[in-house]
Amino acid sequence: MVEQSPSQSMQNAQYLALKALVAEQLLKHPDNDVKVAVAACIVEITRITAPDAPYDDDQMREVFQLIVSTFESLSDKSSRSFNKRILVLETVAEVRLCVVMLDLECNALIIEIFQHFLKLIRDHQPETIFASTATIMTLVLEESEDISVEMLFPILACVKRDNEEVVSVSRELAKRVLENCESKLKPYLMENWGNFWDDYSSVIASISQVAPSAVPVVDQNDVVFGKCEDDEHEQRRISGEEGNVMEDLIFENMLLKENRSLRIENMSLKDKISEIISKTNKIIFLCKIGMIVSWMVFLLHLWF
Repeated sequence: MVEQSPSQSMQNAQYLALKALVAEQLLKHPDNDVKVAVAACIVEITRITAPDAPYDDDQMREVFQLIVSTFESLSDKSSRSFNKRILVLETVAEVRLCVVMLDLECNALIIEIFQHFLKLIRDHQPETIFASTATIMTLVLEESEDISVEMLFPILACVKRDNEEVVSVSRELAKRVLENCESKLKPYLMENWGNFWDDYSSVIASISQVAPSAVPVVDQNDVVFGKCEDDEHEQRRISGEEGNVMEDLIFENMLLKENRSLRIENMSLKDKISEIISKTNKIIFLCKIGMIVSWMVFLLHLWF
C-alpha cells in the first residue's frame, strides 16, 4: 500500500506524469480505451495524494468529466477496458473522490453519474460494481448540504410502481441508497412527495416513519477526500445493532479488492518491521509510477 502525503522526492517523480495526464490530447482523445486508461492512471494518483486533490479546481472538473465518461459502458463486459472501468469505479468510492465533485459544484455531472449507475447496473456484473455504485450514491447524498429534486428523480423513478422499464437490480440499487440515506432524505421526500406515497415502492413510505439515524462514521485510519483526522464525525462510534451504514458499505467494497493491508496486532512485531514496510511502500510507489509511465507510452503510441 502506497503511503499518502509522499515525500518531496516522490512528488517530484510523479510531477511529469501528473502534468502529462491532463494534456488536452489525452483528456479528449477520440479513442475511448485511451480515455479509460488515462482515467485509471489519474484515480491511482488521487489515491496517493488523498486527502489533497492532485490538480487545481478547473483541471479537476475536466478530470471528473473524463471519469464520468468511463461509466457510460459499465454494462459492456466484452470491452477490453472493462476491468479498468471497474478500477476507476472502485477507487472513486474508496477515496471518496465524489465528495470533491460536491465541493466543486459539479451538480450536472453528479446527476449524470446517478443516471449511468441506475441505467447500466446488471445482475451478471461483479458484486463490486453494485457495492461501489451504492457507496458513491450514498456518499453524495449524505454529504450534500442541499439535495435537489433533480438529484433524487433518477432514484425515485426506479422505485415507482408503474415503471416496468426498470430492471430488478436497478430497483434494488435505488432501494439500497434510499435506505442508507433515510434520515437525510426524509424531509426532502416529505416536502416534495408526501402526497404520492402510493405511487412508489413501500420503501418511500417507510422512510417517513423512521427516526433519524446516527451520522455515518468513516474509520479515522482511512485517508480519504472530504474527511480530516480531527473531523468530529471521526470521533463518533456506534455500537450494537445500530451499526454504521457508511462504514459497512466502504468495508464491503474494500473486502472485494485484493492486496489489502494486514492489521498487525502485536505492537512489538510492528515496531520491528515498520522500517521494512516503509521501504516496501516506496518500492511499490515507484512501481506504480513505472506502470503509469508505461501506460502513458502506450497512449502516446496510439496517439501518434
